[in-house]
Amino acid sequence: MKKKNLLFVMPSLSAGGGEKSLVNLLSQINFDQYNVDLFLFSKKGEFLTLLPREVRVIEPTRNHLIFTTSLKKSVGIFLKNRQYYLAYSRFMFTIKNRMIKNSAISEQYTWKYHGASFDILKKEYDVAIGFLEKSSIYFVVDKVKSKKKIGWIHTNYSNSGMDYKYDSPYFKQLDNIVAVSQECANSLKAQFPHLSNKIKVIFNIVSPEIIRTLSNEEIQDNCLSEKNYISIVTVARLSEEKGIDQAIKSCKILISKGYEIRWYVIGEGNERERLEQIINNNDLNNHFKLLGIKENPYPFINRADIYVQPSRYEGKSIAIDEAKILGKPIIVTNFKTAKDQIANGVNGLIVDMSEEGLSLGVEKLIKEEELKDNLIRNLAKEKLGTEEEIKKVYEMF
Repeated sequence: MKKKNLLFVMPSLSAGGGEKSLVNLLSQINFDQYNVDLFLFSKKGEFLTLLPREVRVIEPTRNHLIFTTSLKKSVGIFLKNRQYYLAYSRFMFTIKNRMIKNSAISEQYTWKYHGASFDILKKEYDVAIGFLEKSSIYFVVDKVKSKKKIGWIHTNYSNSGMDYKYDSPYFKQLDNIVAVSQECANSLKAQFPHLSNKIKVIFNIVSPEIIRTLSNEEIQDNCLSEKNYISIVTVARLSEEKGIDQAIKSCKILISKGYEIRWYVIGEGNERERLEQIINNNDLNNHFKLLGIKENPYPFINRADIYVQPSRYEGKSIAIDEAKILGKPIIVTNFKTAKDQIANGVNGLIVDMSEEGLSLGVEKLIKEEELKDNLIRNLAKEKLGTEEEIKKVYEMF
């Protein structure tokens, strides 16, 4: 049987939920049936080393590399090469990004300028997948020749800040739109009722066997080694929607009540400087630590007393699924998709989306040992692997 040619498109493989989801999916692909190419806008990211060796990584052409340099340098080179439209596009890309404060809408409205730096791919594919909302999907529609085109949405569209009017003509050209949870699918159907028949739910692929094996590795950092404090771990990008600022303030409340807390956050992002300032202002340097990106976060989750997801909104959090697999007592804020993963009081706690709500949830698990044990016991009974989701992917292909 002739192999099908697949193309996946992503901006990069930096540490994030969508990126991890892609690496997990690719690790389950049957390479006897599929040739897999991965187009990256930028060949960088912590997950690059985790790609299966059968995946062929494609990088952009020279024009895009020039486009990503400074405004002065890129415009200068394009003008020198008489590439006047690219020089104009690079200039407008910068102007629009400065004018539009909403980062989600900014990525949408600047695509026509950003997209000018990419060539149409010469190879024709059986299936092309834009594996992240916005630019990855726009690239698949505008720059790829393929018999079938699919877009993956990893967030709750209603809370994403995106302009549905911009996405609508792109989504019409997709054969399928994949949502990572039922709540995310419902959100898409509410925004795009005329496309409901294209929307499918495919959960993020997680492998309990791999996660449990990796969780037994040693931690090199000098943390989570002592037992004279309550350890909390959060895995999240340092961005506004992940609510790390709420976590810091809830840590302050807990310390003021006399609890000895060490709260560790694994992840990186554009809010680091602001979050460090909040930590300093609240004198929490010994209690709240931003550890940055860890290639293997599982030993940190495994050694924690409590796992907390303080997000303002999520699509379907892979980190929560991983904490469930490792049997951690879990606290999540009451974002829209929280109930897709946590049954309150059964396999975790859902608390108010505030520093007070988070601190009360942590305090409850500290005080009520029986509740904590029940959560752990119930998690042990759950079937938590989603490797079988790959069958839905094959059916769609």
